[in-house]
Amino acid sequence: QVQLVESGGGLVQPGGSLRLSCTASGSIFSITHMGWYRQAPGKQRELVAELNYIGITNYGDCAKGRFALSRDNAKNQVYLQMDSLKPEDTAVYYCKIRDRGYDFWGQGTQVTVSS
Repeated sequence: QVQLVESGGGLVQPGGSLRLSCTASGSIFSITHMGWYRQAPGKQRELVAELNYIGITNYGDCAKGRFALSRDNAKNQVYLQMDSLKPEDTAVYYCKIRDRGYDFWGQGTQVTVSS
């Protein structure tokens, strides 16, 4: 079983920054896709950032120019650097990886942007 644990969320003022971390553990063979998604109450889950198996990144419109996805393969970790945060970024952020054709999700971490 593959397990993902997100951390780094919290309360931040508009214009501030947060760095989210996702740590994968368990029986991992090869991660072919990873990404960050978010979901606000009453809204559908949306893509924030993703990285495919050949290293191509893709960002949702909400994140372009402000967020950056990175990874540390040795530690089985994926990160999301979030800058210039806005109140509309408030949501639960979820980490996802794809391994052996299966998707695995973390439990989510709350990000609240408010003054």
